[in-house]
Amino acid sequence: MFRFAAARARSGGLSKGLDIWFRPTTCSTRSRTFADHATQCHASTSDAFGDMTEIEKIMANSIRATGPLSFSTYMQLCLSHPVHGYYMKPEHAVFGTRGDFTTSPEISQVFGELLAVWMIQEWLNAAGSKPFRIVELGPGRGTLMDDMLRVVCQLPAVREKLTSLHLVETSGSMRALQREKLHNAKEASGFELSWHDSIDDVPHREETYTMLVAHEFFDALPVHVLEKTAQGWHEVLISLSNDPSIKYAMPSSPTSGSGVLIPPSTSPKLQAVSSRWTRVLSPTPTASSALLGHTSPRFATLPVGSRIEVSGPSVKIARRIAELIRGVEGGSAGGCALVIDYGGEKVFGNSLRAFKEHKIVDIFHRPGECDITANVDFALLKEVLGDLGYTPRYALTRGFLNRLGVRLRAANLMQSARTEERKTAIADGVNRLVDPLGMGGQYAVLGVTGSPNGASKEAVWPFMEVADGAK
Repeated sequence: MFRFAAARARSGGLSKGLDIWFRPTTCSTRSRTFADHATQCHASTSDAFGDMTEIEKIMANSIRATGPLSFSTYMQLCLSHPVHGYYMKPEHAVFGTRGDFTTSPEISQVFGELLAVWMIQEWLNAAGSKPFRIVELGPGRGTLMDDMLRVVCQLPAVREKLTSLHLVETSGSMRALQREKLHNAKEASGFELSWHDSIDDVPHREETYTMLVAHEFFDALPVHVLEKTAQGWHEVLISLSNDPSIKYAMPSSPTSGSGVLIPPSTSPKLQAVSSRWTRVLSPTPTASSALLGHTSPRFATLPVGSRIEVSGPSVKIARRIAELIRGVEGGSAGGCALVIDYGGEKVFGNSLRAFKEHKIVDIFHRPGECDITANVDFALLKEVLGDLGYTPRYALTRGFLNRLGVRLRAANLMQSARTEERKTAIADGVNRLVDPLGMGGQYAVLGVTGSPNGASKEAVWPFMEVADGAK
C-alpha cells in the first residue's frame, strides 16, 4: 500500500541499525510475491472452519511455505493487496453510512474548515508572501480536502497563492472518488492536482510553503507486535491454529491498565483468537523485533512480558514530513503539518482492531473484507520529530477544536440553515466531534511548524495549556 524512503539517521536520533531497517520497501511488491505464490500453490477454498477469503488462502499458503506471518504483513495483505486488499476493491464503500466506519469530515464540514483556518494562519505568519501547496496523506473520498478548499476559495488573497494539491493515494478507486469530489474546487481555483503512490514521491519545493495533513492515516500503517522476554524483544506472529508443524511458544495475554500487555502470574494455555488463526511467539528475536524494540528509550524500561505495537513506517513517514516542511535560512518557505488520529502519548499493546459495518469485529474476521487499525503512538512521533529539531505540539481534538472556535462556526451555519433538521444535524455533528467520551477524548492532534529560519520552537495557538487543564 505504501512505499517509504529511507531517512538517514541524524545525531541524537535513531540508531544506525534502525537506519538500515528504514530503507525503502515496497509493500505492494511483497503482496504480489504472496499472490504469485498463492497462484502456484493450489489453496483450497475452504477448510474445517468454513469458506476462506482470498487473503486467507494467500496467508495459509505462505505460512505452510515459510512459517508464521508478522502482523505487519497481515495488515499489508488485508488492506493493500493489489487485487484482494480492502482499500483496493471498488465494491468496498469504506467510508460513511454505506461503509464500515465514519470519519470526522463525514460528520461535520466544520472539522476540515477549522484545519484550513489553522494552516492558513501559520502560512500568513511564516511566509504569507510566498505561494503555498497542500499535501494530504490518505485522502479518503476527498471530503476533508473539499472542506479545506472551501475556506481557501472564499479568500481571494489566499486562493491566488495556492499552486498545487498533492494527494498520496495508491487505490485507483479512491483516486476516482477524489477526482470527482475535488473537480469543482480545481476548476474554480486553477491549482495543479496530482496523485502520488508514496510521500517519497512528493517533490520538495523550497520556494513554496507546504501545508500537510494526515487524517486517520497513521492508524492504518502496518505495525509489528513485540513481546519482551528475558532474551530481548521477540515478535508475536500469526499462524494456523490447527497446524501441528508450527512449534512456537505462545505469547502472554493479560493486560495492564496502561494498555501495554504484561505477563501473567502463571503461563496460560495457548488459546486461538479465532478458529482458523492464532497468535504465536517467535522462538528468537526477529530482525524487526530486535530493531523496533529499540525505537524509543521508553521501551527499555518496560518489564519482561510487556507487549507493544510498533510501526516502522510511521517513523519513516514522520521523518519525511519533517523534510517537506523544513524551512532553511536563506529562502526556503517552510511549512506546517497536522496529524489527526486515534491514539495517545504512549505505546499501546492491544489496540489492533477490525471494523465491519460500523462495528468492531475480531481482528481475524474475514481478512481482506474489513478495515484494520491500531492506535497511534504520538509520543514516538514526537520523539522522531524532536530528534530532527522540531517542537511538536499535542492536543486532544476537543480542546483543539474548541479553542479554534468550533461552536462559533457551528452557530453561524445553524443560523443560515433552512430547516430544523439541518440545524439539528449541524449541532449533533459538532457535539460528536468534541464529545469528551467519544471523538473529542479519543482523537488527538499533533501540530508541527517550520519557518524560513528552520523548525519553529515558539508556542503555537491552539496548542497551549489552558486554565481548565484541557489539552
